[in-house]
This record gives sequence, structure tokens and C-alpha cells, in this order.
Amino acid sequence: MGLDFTVIPKYLDVVLLGALWTIAITVASALLSFFGGIFFAVIALYAPRIVRLPFRAFEWLFMGTPLLLQLFLIYFGLVQIGIDLPAFVAGVIGLGLHFAVYNSELIQSSILAVDKGQMEAARTLGLSRGQALRKVVIPQAVRDVIPPIGNNMIALLKDSALVSVIGVSELTLSAQLAIGRTYRPFEFYVLAALVYYIINLGMEAVLRRIEARVQAAR
Repeated sequence: MGLDFTVIPKYLDVVLLGALWTIAITVASALLSFFGGIFFAVIALYAPRIVRLPFRAFEWLFMGTPLLLQLFLIYFGLVQIGIDLPAFVAGVIGLGLHFAVYNSELIQSSILAVDKGQMEAARTLGLSRGQALRKVVIPQAVRDVIPPIGNNMIALLKDSALVSVIGVSELTLSAQLAIGRTYRPFEFYVLAALVYYIINLGMEAVLRRIEARVQAAR
């Protein structure tokens, strides 16, 4: 049958709308995973044992099971206990928590690498333990893990395609909708790949800028 890229302009708006949803879910999930990672790291290192143990079980669940299964559990499973989340919200929570656990591991290692004298000096100046963590230790720890967390954000963008299985009309599902109407899979999957690549380049540019500003602030 050959290739026919002339079908693309008619459905370009559908694919671009999907790209906007992809960007939205990526940004929302990235923010949740970043701040969630900090929160989880503090729990893992400083919370009482009675809190740490359930958290370890939660961490094992998200690190030891596929992201796709986690999305199914959040979107389809929670309905059975009366929690009915919109697909977009379920996707953000699933992606955000999944990557928050991995970010937490990075941040924990970085916190432990901060000189203990920093905490002691902060306490000497009259800061409480929580204030010392928030104002002195955690900012230093986070600054040192910006590059690997940035890599996780890129992985998050790619995994955002999985939310199509719970009905979010992001880029991949939008391309599939166009394919269903035109029977032109190659053309629209190539278009989707190109749009993902452009979004990826934009994310990398933003992350490089953040890293440069962090390095300049040292």
C-alpha cells in the first residue's frame, strides 16, 4: 500500500492535543515525584520505627511491581473501596508515587553524604532538627542529586504513555485514535515518536538550565 503522510494534517490537532495532555501529566507527576521523594526520604531516615516499617512495605510495593499494575490498582482497584479517581488524577498519582520512591532512594543517599557537621552547626545556631533538615541539610542533598533525578524525569516522560491504558488521551492514545480512523499506523507512530522526541529535547533543555543554575549557586 505504501506510505501516505498526507493523512497527517487532518488529524494533527488530535495528536497535538494528546501531546499537551502528555506534557501536563508529565509535569504534574514530576512535581509529585520530586517533593514526594524528599518527603519519603525524610520518613525513611528520621521517622519513628512504627512509621518507617509501613513505609518500607509501601516502598517495596512500588519498586517490586510493574508501573502498569500500579496504575490498574489505583484506577480500577480503588473504586471497589469507594475511591473513584478521574483517569488523569490516577495517572498522575501512579506515575508520581512510582518515581517518588526511586527519587527517595537517591535523596536518602545524598542526605547521608552531607557532612554531619552541617546538622550540628545548625543546631548550635538554635535551629530545631526539623528546621535544620529543611533549611540546611535537604537543600544541599537535593542539589547534589539534580542530575540523576533529571534522568528519572526523562524516564517518567516515556512511561507516561502507559496512562493510555486507563483512558487518558495522551500522545500515544491520540495517535492510536488517528490510526483507528485512517488505518495508517506507521505514519502516526512516526509522528508520535517525533513529538515525544521534541518534548524530550525541551525537558532536557530545562533540566540543563536548572543544573546550571544550581551549580552557579554553589
